[in-house]
Amino acid sequence: MAAPRLTEAAAQWLRWDKNIKTSEIVRQLVTEENAGELQKCFGSRMEFGTAGLRAAMGAGISQMNDLTIIQTTQGFCRYLEKNFSDLKKRGVVIGFDARAHPSSGSSSKRFARLAATTFISQGIPVYLFSNITPTPFVPYTITHLKLSAGIMITASHNPKQDNGYKVYWENGAQITSPHDKGISQAIEENQEPWPQAWDDSLVDSSLLLHDPYVTINKDYFKDIQKHCFHRNINKETKLKFVHTSVHGVGHEFVQSAFKAFDFKPPLAVAEQKDPDPEFPTVKYPNPEEGKGVLTLSFALAEKEGAGIILANDPDADRLLVAEKQESGEWKVFSGNELGALLGWWIFTCWKNQNQDPTAIKDVYMLSSTVSSKILRAIALKEGFHFEETLTGFKWMGNRAKQLTDQEKTVLFAFEEAIGYMCSPVVLDKDGVSAAVITAEMSSWLATKNLSLSQQLKAIYDEYGYHITEASYFICHDPKTIKELFENLRNYDGKNVYPKSCGKFKVSGVRDLTTGYDSSQPDQKAVLPTSKSSQMITFTFANGGVATMRTSGTEPKIKYYAELCAPPGNSDPDQLKKELNELVSAIEEYFFQPEKNKLQPKAE
Repeated sequence: MAAPRLTEAAAQWLRWDKNIKTSEIVRQLVTEENAGELQKCFGSRMEFGTAGLRAAMGAGISQMNDLTIIQTTQGFCRYLEKNFSDLKKRGVVIGFDARAHPSSGSSSKRFARLAATTFISQGIPVYLFSNITPTPFVPYTITHLKLSAGIMITASHNPKQDNGYKVYWENGAQITSPHDKGISQAIEENQEPWPQAWDDSLVDSSLLLHDPYVTINKDYFKDIQKHCFHRNINKETKLKFVHTSVHGVGHEFVQSAFKAFDFKPPLAVAEQKDPDPEFPTVKYPNPEEGKGVLTLSFALAEKEGAGIILANDPDADRLLVAEKQESGEWKVFSGNELGALLGWWIFTCWKNQNQDPTAIKDVYMLSSTVSSKILRAIALKEGFHFEETLTGFKWMGNRAKQLTDQEKTVLFAFEEAIGYMCSPVVLDKDGVSAAVITAEMSSWLATKNLSLSQQLKAIYDEYGYHITEASYFICHDPKTIKELFENLRNYDGKNVYPKSCGKFKVSGVRDLTTGYDSSQPDQKAVLPTSKSSQMITFTFANGGVATMRTSGTEPKIKYYAELCAPPGNSDPDQLKKELNELVSAIEEYFFQPEKNKLQPKAE
């Protein structure tokens, strides 16, 4: 028998939901008195965080569907009205990817139309893309057209049943706290659909509706041409590139980017180039999972004699790169390795354009705290500024905007999760511009008879080896996760963090959940802290650094480890061996996978 609270929530739902499929699902559950499923659908509302929403598509308040999209947008709309007196003059942009979930009548396009209807019903202009676009087009449109906010309907590289609602502020960066709390509160206060909420024909007839598709497509590709420095080399290059959009939105846009840089079009993986919400050729549509996603790309590259593979995730805000080695093997670059290459390249191009020696004092690069510190090493030697931020592009985007407003130049920002911001016209990760800039870097290196791998080694030789290793364990039990981190905080007695990990001595601890940092004179962390997520960084006496943290969007405990050596005296194989030993010790002593019943990453 379902609890009265659940049957009441379901009854309320049926009064409001006009989607035939989801209301039928709920009606069925009520008739069958299916307590377990009712609990799953109505137990708790999706939490609106700084990344917006991300959940499975389906019925009820815990999932993404027409009604929860209407409720979320009504809350967001009221919150924007409170914050912008000129909202009716400026308006918002809405983009969407190609996801769909036929059994609940859900799709990204449908969600985008309903969100647009909500704003239009309140007299607010909406710039609704008429077709799928990469996620970076939404932040680009906000700053380009000076709008108040933006929404992107996407679940990026999540499994096919998921969708998401990503929110950007007027500065073109993802929202940070306390906006998420304010929006969340406003959603709670605006749950009953407004009178015109379901009438999406408004979108077809309203003068408040604008379609930015053609202009943004033109202007974006014009803007990224500022980062094209070797047009003649691009035109003549013998290198062949394979591109896959992994059944997502990227194909057409990467083709356009190559054209903008005067390249021949990259060879598209035919089976994956068209958007398909079923993602039929991959287990996970996430290039971060590595070689499995690239099977078809390798085959096409071998057949066509292509040396470089560029893979976007389904919403084209991330980029994975692989290169054929002389041995015939393929090297898949980690996010940190490509970050090192792009950082070096973008700085080199900037230096060639800027002969004034004083200009460098206003140049900045950023990366997140769990990413490689290679940019810090380059910055120290070359004389520009490097800053680290908390994990996620919302922090880097907002910091980049602050710096730009102070007349500084932010050349590049990256995170190890294959996210790169190569141009300040998008204050978020952008896999389209990153793909074509990587192609130009590769073509230029080829004229010097250098591969990407050889150049990466040259970077490490010059600035010091930075060897990284990252992985995760899956854990579906929040209680276990909390206990694991509490155990680390009370490892050698109450409030005493570990002094060693196997044979490795711990020299410092920073806990961004509690705000403790042993390296600071007052023992208080400099970076912002958040009690709602777990994150502890250990520094080791051998120069190693390891961070353990929970994921904001998946049931994972992630770890990131790095060993940094000073320039010139490094045996990379020895460093790799030492890092592997450190990682094994962290897994064994800090994660304790057997005791905590953690599931390792599937290889």
